[in-house]
Amino acid sequence: MEKAVNEGARREVRDEAGAVWTGRWVAERLGVELAGDERLTELLGLALRRNPKRAHLLVSNVLGKHVPQSPSVVYGHGVALGRRVRDLLGADEAREAVVLGYAETATGLGHSVADGLGPAPYLHSTRRPVAGLTPAGGFEESHSHATSHLLLPEDPALLRGDGPLVLVDDEFSTGNTVLNTVRDLHERYPRRRYVVVALVDMRSAADAGRLEEFAREIGARVDLVTAASGTVRLPEGVLEKGQELVARYEAEGAPPARPVAHTPPSGARGTARPAPTGPPADDDRTRPHVTRVDLHWPHGLPDGGRHGFTPAHRTRLEAALPGMAARIAGALPEGARRVHVLGFEELMYAPLRLAEALERATGTEVRYSTTTRSPVLAVDDPGYAIRTRLAFPAHDDPADGPGERYAYNVAGAGFDAVVAVVDSAADTPRLHAPDGLLAQLAAHTPRVLLAVVPSYAPRTPHAPERPSMLPEPLRGPAFSSYAPEEVGWLLQDLSDVTLEAPTEEREEAIQSGGAHYAESLPVEYQPSEQYQELFHAALETSAARIAQAVGVVTETVLAERSPRPVLVSLARAGTPVGILMRRWAQHRHGLDLPHYAVSIVRGRGIDANALRWLAAHHDPRDVVFVDGWTGKGAITRELAQALTEFEKSDGITGFDPEVAVLADPGSCVRTYGTREDFLIPSACLNSTVSGLISRTVLRADLVGPHDFHGAKFYRELAGTDVSVAFLDAVTARFPEVADAACALAKDLLAADRTPTWEGWAAVERICEEYGIHDVNLVKPGVGETTRVMLRRVPWKVLARAGAGSDLDHVRLLAEQRGVPVEEVAELPYTCVGLIHPKYTRGATGADGKAVTV
Repeated sequence: MEKAVNEGARREVRDEAGAVWTGRWVAERLGVELAGDERLTELLGLALRRNPKRAHLLVSNVLGKHVPQSPSVVYGHGVALGRRVRDLLGADEAREAVVLGYAETATGLGHSVADGLGPAPYLHSTRRPVAGLTPAGGFEESHSHATSHLLLPEDPALLRGDGPLVLVDDEFSTGNTVLNTVRDLHERYPRRRYVVVALVDMRSAADAGRLEEFAREIGARVDLVTAASGTVRLPEGVLEKGQELVARYEAEGAPPARPVAHTPPSGARGTARPAPTGPPADDDRTRPHVTRVDLHWPHGLPDGGRHGFTPAHRTRLEAALPGMAARIAGALPEGARRVHVLGFEELMYAPLRLAEALERATGTEVRYSTTTRSPVLAVDDPGYAIRTRLAFPAHDDPADGPGERYAYNVAGAGFDAVVAVVDSAADTPRLHAPDGLLAQLAAHTPRVLLAVVPSYAPRTPHAPERPSMLPEPLRGPAFSSYAPEEVGWLLQDLSDVTLEAPTEEREEAIQSGGAHYAESLPVEYQPSEQYQELFHAALETSAARIAQAVGVVTETVLAERSPRPVLVSLARAGTPVGILMRRWAQHRHGLDLPHYAVSIVRGRGIDANALRWLAAHHDPRDVVFVDGWTGKGAITRELAQALTEFEKSDGITGFDPEVAVLADPGSCVRTYGTREDFLIPSACLNSTVSGLISRTVLRADLVGPHDFHGAKFYRELAGTDVSVAFLDAVTARFPEVADAACALAKDLLAADRTPTWEGWAAVERICEEYGIHDVNLVKPGVGETTRVMLRRVPWKVLARAGAGSDLDHVRLLAEQRGVPVEEVAELPYTCVGLIHPKYTRGATGADGKAVTV
């Protein structure tokens, strides 16, 4: 039976449930008709698009793109189509089939069809290019506002087989997109059979004939599988009339969106108005409150079909879905009844399956849709398919440049929580900006959750070759004075290379830009007898304090990060702390935790080969990076940036950039033992308290692309080594501080530990006050100030008024080097060391002591 819907036919069109048909508004005003199956108005609504090529938009109610829908309904439609394809092909051909979906709208639908078909690999087109990866095909979508599609399978053989190719799109309107695809692929990878799958077939009789002619032309069979069919009848001048209507409604402007609506938008029938489009005008929040949900996405599992998704991938995903859904459910607000899972452009399938798993696992009403590039007019009328629109800037650095993106029918829908699911390439500052997607969502729901799926990066043929096996970690006593089980050094031994240079010579080269600080080593400071006495006195005074901080940070890591973490110290200041944390876990919990030390270099990043070794031997999600203390937070930022770049280059995800530190006086991290700035005796010395290992070295003539960064083992300093004595002195205090440390950790876990970056702000103030052009010349905190005195050319020391014995060793070093110590009334740190800001060797005395400028 054919049904036609327009203004002259049925003005009060309602679907089978009695609701007004969501295409009525457009049908009445433009005379657009849908003619065909009875199911058409159940499956489709109508809206107006801002597009010079086509006025109307067929809005699917079961696709999960523009209209929030039950994920089981969305997934069920795709799977049902896939089973029909399987029945059409028969078991033998179905086993040889490959499924291809279209970006961005049908990526999830195509993947669902592949699931219904059975053991079929899946690929979808993409608008996100990959440097060095040659497209296996491409085509244009003539009616779309963004036309370039790429086919980028990681394995080019995916498209080379002779089995059927199943092409899946949401609608089959003219057939041009499918013809363009088949024409391009058939020239490269000819095959005997194609199956076209769509939710609705809306071709005209003439277009239907074109597909049959094309099939004869290429000598292949082309079948068609759809859920419903019909045609769209457009009156003369509909494009111009539609554009005028869009312009008029957009010119009227939109009222501020309701901050949080608990019922759907209520525009009265026949009294349409422009829909809400953004956050309230009086919303003065600078950042939305967002709860991150760690999905524990399986390592190495693709986030979708952008580069291919195999049956083996499907098996891994199915096994992981219940656990991931449980983590989302655990983060939902208590009593949440309506939850929306919002996917992201091409990332449709992963959010859909998460939403479906959440729906099955809970009694919650779950709805699913995704953001989109498509600009569509929103009108708050029950007879119009797009009731509300949220507009926000693109947040994945798209190849075609910045632009607006949209989420439809989410605002004002009464959701108790919205779970935004994006890939890691889209987890950028723009996502979190005041006008970004998360802020827009926060204006319309009490709770916003963010789940980030690691972006899968295929290995390109032009990627640099890597050795099949990196060397095993160096261990004592061959390298370092630590016991072999205490730490494995992911470094190469450069002990036989002369790398030391006079401090003043290094400083001049570094500040002039002639060398990087990691290309050489300072001459190791040999402590005087008086200085060594200060170290031992400080250790006796502070050992219990340090032990308590070790306990607090270790208990925090075990409770919050992983029950069996892999400790990875940032060499070398982090190494003693990592060993102490390992000892605490053994003392308190009987755990034998793996512990490694790796190199990170400011301005150069973390050792990527060390990360590759760790990923090959451990789950990156279990890795906890450890450092001694924070100054202004430069290394914290360096690590986060380096891990982001590593994900893009290697496609290895899961490493958490959050550093665990003993002391966080700069308020730069969430995981710490204390935020007090006190003397940690290991900061008083260089290698003689760090296993006799030097600072790490990164120099092109010594460290190749397949090498770990380097360091030296100063065996000759064994007579003054106190590395193990320091560890033992602190470990001996574990029993007496255990209860207090555990209680403090429990309090911290319940507290707000959001970094304030107070230290960075203080450094900027100091730079301005003292005329220092480079923040890297300001070293805040007792530990960093000590490093300045031992390794660099100091200018002066700023000491907080009233600082006591924590600064005895700094005052002694300052006296030895002729460095003035100024007391400052308001300072968030106990002290701050200033490196000479205009250093040349002529700016110091002949004895190397600093002079004022």
